Amino acid sequence: MPAPRTPAGAARDRILDTAFRLFYAHGPRGVGVDTVIAESGVAKATLYKHFPRKDDLVLAYLDKVDQAWFGALRAAARDAGDEPRAQLIGMFDALAGACRRDGYHGCAFINTAAESPAGSAVHARTVEHKTVVRAWVTDLARRAGAADPDLLARQLTLLLDGGLAGGVLDADPAIADAARHSARTLVDAALR
Repeated sequence: MPAPRTPAGAARDRILDTAFRLFYAHGPRGVGVDTVIAESGVAKATLYKHFPRKDDLVLAYLDKVDQAWFGALRAAARDAGDEPRAQLIGMFDALAGACRRDGYHGCAFINTAAESPAGSAVHARTVEHKTVVRAWVTDLARRAGAADPDLLARQLTLLLDGGLAGGVLDADPAIADAARHSARTLVDAALR
């Protein structure tokens, strides 16, 4: 059972939950700190105590998104079974779950990267997330026996990112099924 939250911890969580909802719906750039303060019901000093700069809040938001999305990818892979080959395809079930969610707006990392200056801490965090996911997929591809695990990982993560974008652009949850089918084709070709 988790420990009860202190008032300070509860305020931080409320700020972060509010930022998560607003940033995902409108992008970090489209949401001012005053809006986060008003909607979270905290004092300005409380927000700045926990997040001295807006970028600190955006980074915390990205950490929360990372836990949710990367967690969903790993869970979908595990649910596909113990074999890395099946996990490479199974991870696409996370895409299906994401694209079918109410209020789906695509990949928070791609969206945030698009509005962040290259070289900033926020942009670097978006790149780090994509790098870590690709490294994980590379490891799965290596364990599955791919001749070129780096290439297969790049192909599959591009397919994931394309599926995340297509889920928004097409507003069709079937995009995830198409991505999963394409993933199976790529995995089968790479593991002959």
